[in-house]
Amino acid sequence: MERYDQLYRLYEEFDAERLRAHQAFVDLFPPLDSRVALTYWEDASDELDELRGEVRDAFPGTGETYADVAAHATRDQAFTGLDLATKYGRPVNVLVLDVDETLRSAGTTDNEIPRETLHLLTEFHEAGVPIVVCTGQTLENVKGFLSQGLGNAVVNSGEVSVVYESGTGVFTPGHGPETKRLLYEDLGDTVRAVFDRLRQRVLSDAPEAVARGCHLQGNEFNVTLKPNFETGSDDAVAVIDDALVYLLDLLGVVVGERVDAARPAGSAEHDDGVLGAAAGEWTRAFYAARDPEIAAVLDERGELPDEGGLGEADVPEAAAQFLDRVDVAYYEGDAAEVVSRELNKPVGVEAAFEVLGVEDPFALVLGDSKSDLRVMEWVAERDAGIAAAPEHASSVVLEHVRERDDLVFPAGDAGDVLRTVYALDRLVGVE
Repeated sequence: MERYDQLYRLYEEFDAERLRAHQAFVDLFPPLDSRVALTYWEDASDELDELRGEVRDAFPGTGETYADVAAHATRDQAFTGLDLATKYGRPVNVLVLDVDETLRSAGTTDNEIPRETLHLLTEFHEAGVPIVVCTGQTLENVKGFLSQGLGNAVVNSGEVSVVYESGTGVFTPGHGPETKRLLYEDLGDTVRAVFDRLRQRVLSDAPEAVARGCHLQGNEFNVTLKPNFETGSDDAVAVIDDALVYLLDLLGVVVGERVDAARPAGSAEHDDGVLGAAAGEWTRAFYAARDPEIAAVLDERGELPDEGGLGEADVPEAAAQFLDRVDVAYYEGDAAEVVSRELNKPVGVEAAFEVLGVEDPFALVLGDSKSDLRVMEWVAERDAGIAAAPEHASSVVLEHVRERDDLVFPAGDAGDVLRTVYALDRLVGVE
């Protein structure tokens, strides 16, 4: 209990709130050209040194650690960090971070990563903790805001990796031929041909409402339709629901073409087509059986093929072999997309760890969606980390996080859990 007693003493006997405020001021508001601003900053820096010195003197041998904890974490964050240190007995040695609605939130941060969060990430980086950004976004988009937020020196340090398009590729600057790994190249020509054909037709064949209301995200591999409206708005929800139904039907047609093309010319199966006019019904039945959210959208729109008793088992075997390798993802009011089942965030994260040389990971995984849940489950199965999520995350994500360590943070405030993990990493080494 000694560590708990010491932590209790730290927050009872010292003005940790004042210490934390001075640390934040010095970290986030560096001296400017203004003489007045410089004076304020120097005064705060001097007082910070004095406050930290008082803590160092009061805890011989561990004073620097407790001063760091008090300067970064609230009482609750510190005690949660100590609970995690006691439970797992090891520090977090890699960060795995989703971006949209996790590091940043359109509802609370103007869709920018808060300055405090960015600074905390640089502190982890300086402590030698690699950072893996794991997102469904395109590589170019992620590279842009990372360079702007963290700086080129951090991004190109060799300790930052980007898993983009939900695991289709991994970009790790500073690693020579391993800097960019195109994981989708390992899928084989057949699956890649399906995605190429989908991309060619997805806008040109789209009904007017979808063609005018959506745009094709500039992915290297995945086929993603995004709304031309504010994410989450009623118009965005409506057009993404339309796009989902359309994508399911188009996928059925394209897969049907590939299956038919593989049949011997002149055969009855080749002439009649395996899927024929029912292509969309088969794919709708197949994915509705696997995803209740997709089933709910189809049912609400009267597009669920249940009158004939169609189900996943009724899909022709040749087509099902293709569909087993392809997934359709739906994010209400945000995106409808076709992705590979074989390429997902855990596959990308594992590849990133390999490039970064993280051989025995104990990761902090931050995320809000079902694709992030896969990473959380992946580390949980291997006793390789902890998971945290914003309070508005998907219900299945929140269920997993609350069952594990209950690390749920307010929307737009990833800094809350980062400070908790900062305390964990500092306190785990205290005897």
